[in-house]
Amino acid sequence: MRELARQFRSFDGAVRLLMVQQFTINTAFYMLMPYLAIHLSGGLGMAAWAVGLVLGVRNFSQQGMFLIGGTLADRLGCKSVITAGCVLRTVGFGLLGFVDSLPALIAASALTGFAGALFNPAVRALLAREAGERRVEAFALFNVFYQVGMFAGPLIGLALIALNFRLVCAVAALLFLGLTLVQVKVLPDRGRPPAAKERRQGVLADWRTVVSNRPFLLFSAAMIGSYILSFQVYLALPLQAQRVAPGSGDGVSTVLFAVSAGVAAAGQLRITAWARARWSPGRSVVYGLTLMGGAFAPLLVAGAPPRGDGLLIQAVALAPLFLAAALLALGTALVYPFEMDTVVAFSGERLVATHYGLYNTISGVGITVGNLATGAVWDASTEQPRLPWLVLCIVGVVCAAAIAGLTRTGRLGPLRVGRAGEPVLQR
Repeated sequence: MRELARQFRSFDGAVRLLMVQQFTINTAFYMLMPYLAIHLSGGLGMAAWAVGLVLGVRNFSQQGMFLIGGTLADRLGCKSVITAGCVLRTVGFGLLGFVDSLPALIAASALTGFAGALFNPAVRALLAREAGERRVEAFALFNVFYQVGMFAGPLIGLALIALNFRLVCAVAALLFLGLTLVQVKVLPDRGRPPAAKERRQGVLADWRTVVSNRPFLLFSAAMIGSYILSFQVYLALPLQAQRVAPGSGDGVSTVLFAVSAGVAAAGQLRITAWARARWSPGRSVVYGLTLMGGAFAPLLVAGAPPRGDGLLIQAVALAPLFLAAALLALGTALVYPFEMDTVVAFSGERLVATHYGLYNTISGVGITVGNLATGAVWDASTEQPRLPWLVLCIVGVVCAAAIAGLTRTGRLGPLRVGRAGEPVLQR
């Protein structure tokens, strides 16, 4: 904690605000979203297809609009887009708790999703700009706040939902309203990035610039596997928890989230500093991806969980699951700061938010397809319990090999470590 506090104080006010802001964003989001489906189906009595529609609209309006959000941030400035996103989410979260018709819920869900598409690329672009040569350190610390907020949110939501779902929505909306007011007063307004003032090209020209950035697109495609793997803390690992501990799956899943957040909070800064001292950014990403794929090896080796109700048997059955969650969090912590900084390097510090927007869109599509595939493999694994873990291990190996191959052949630049330790794209 001392190292975390020291690192936090070493950045200027704008960077610190962005860190606290991300913690608040994640806390508010995850205190509501995990319980929305239960509210819609149980509290409002909606059919399953309607619940899926509301949740799907939110996902599409965020994942599908990241490029729009990034483009607006580059053209209008990050502060105005971040603030607008928080305003929209304030309204969206408020509506989710106080409307009950399907059209109104769809509108609220769309507002909530588009809000994320606005501030997500803008926050990362502004963080990269404000941190300067310390981008890798800033993204490492940013991930600590991100993960802790993601863990704290469901716990707060669980306590509030026992009273009333509307209270959950009201508190989440108030948190975003408070963020909006703070941003208007404190967040730096640098105006548009210098490149935006100098050019006269339109939005389509901006998009053509990003899409024609071949090294960036290759990197984005190769990294899809990392997002499929990291998402398994919400999909395959909870399914395994239910398989291993029927009736206690929710409790085990909560512990899994605690393990993941604890690893990020306790180890992120040390992991990043250790990797920077020994490896190039590209090699750090490759090793991190390898670890993410290898995280599922304990489950692959364990195979079917042992039968029985004894405490010792349960502990033996759950140990590979918790080990997998910890290793997956370690791998993600190793990859994330270098991954985010590499996107900036590929952008040449021009149209940074647009690059982040497209990167998020590509990864979002990859997660959707990957989840469908993972679900299909899981359904087919009744008689072959090792199959999902074998497939996920292979995904990690392929993803790591793709990044290593692209770096080795020079198609990613290659990347080297610059004077301040940041990736520098060699053209």
